[in-house]
Amino acid sequence: MYYTYMLRCSDNSIYTGMTSNLERRIDEHLSKNKNGAKYTKSHNVIKLEAAWKSKNKSLACKLEYQIKILNKKQKESLINGEKLSAYLKGKIDCRRYRRI
Repeated sequence: MYYTYMLRCSDNSIYTGMTSNLERRIDEHLSKNKNGAKYTKSHNVIKLEAAWKSKNKSLACKLEYQIKILNKKQKESLINGEKLSAYLKGKIDCRRYRRI
């Protein structure tokens, strides 16, 4: 399983990433571990806002990219429960992702 996730940072920005181990990856971001993302080292992570499960890395990467190119308002809508298909229909097969 692979996960695409969105994190809230202390400056209210949203970081989007993907991983095969969600718990470990969030710990890396929170601890500012050397394996954490450059962005989250300079933007304090507050919490996990949303995550989606997919069957393989390719699917997770595609979703990560599509979320990253959304504007802030659209990302906030996803966090607040809007379905992926509201913004990504026709770009990816939204049925291949399950929100966790």
